[in-house]
Amino acid sequence: MSRIAARFASLRAQGRGALIPFLEAYDPDRATSMAILRGMPGAGADLIEIGMPFTDPMADGPIIQAAGKRALAAGATVAGTLGMVAEFRGEDAATPVILMGYLNPILSYGPERFCKDAGRAGVDGLIVVDLPPEEAQLLAPHAAANGLDIIRLVAPTTDDARLKLVLTGSSGFVYYVSITGITGTRSATGAELAANIPRLRRATDLPIAIGFGVRTPTQAAEAVRIADAAVVASALIDTLAGCLGKGDVAKRVLDQVRELADGVRQARVPA
Repeated sequence: MSRIAARFASLRAQGRGALIPFLEAYDPDRATSMAILRGMPGAGADLIEIGMPFTDPMADGPIIQAAGKRALAAGATVAGTLGMVAEFRGEDAATPVILMGYLNPILSYGPERFCKDAGRAGVDGLIVVDLPPEEAQLLAPHAAANGLDIIRLVAPTTDDARLKLVLTGSSGFVYYVSITGITGTRSATGAELAANIPRLRRATDLPIAIGFGVRTPTQAAEAVRIADAAVVASALIDTLAGCLGKGDVAKRVLDQVRELADGVRQARVPA
């Protein structure tokens, strides 16, 4: 059983949902992002999503775009990001790690080499935002050969016919993009989520994570009451950006992760 499947099975047995916080590798520098990564499990992260910085992140809003620029200026590379995961794995063999990025850097690195190196580093899953299912064979065989889940994005506008295609070959979990638009711009309402998630449940047995617009402990709690996991990205990066030059950036971000984790853990506790 993969680390991702094992973690969701464990959480299901406990009767609770998952918190999946995000960090951008090398933002604002390698040392700080490594400190945040190391601290996330202890702060309550159930799985961790790491962004691979890219110059043209089409799905990301201004907050994560700025994080990517800071990271690239700090020297971020694909190999450097994989090195962070390998270093993390030296201390944590259990927490699933998912890389989120774009196809161009993977093609430049070489899909087969990338998947081999990612698997060797201890990566568990890949979210490749601009890889459509029609072109999945560019990556899917190499990912499967190295034990990497391909995690697909599903949007509110994905109709039933498209949904079947998108879910073909998907593994790990399904990432539900809760809004139409880019990250960090608005949040879906509980009513919108409650209307859309049951359709996904009918189409897949995979866990469902809700992202894009989950910012607060209350929103994270609402997400895991409706689905299986809450992904929080822009809110954490926003906190990081606001702390730059003020000291103890990692502590402030990890304190926020703890607050989010508390919200997720209390979400299904009977009143």
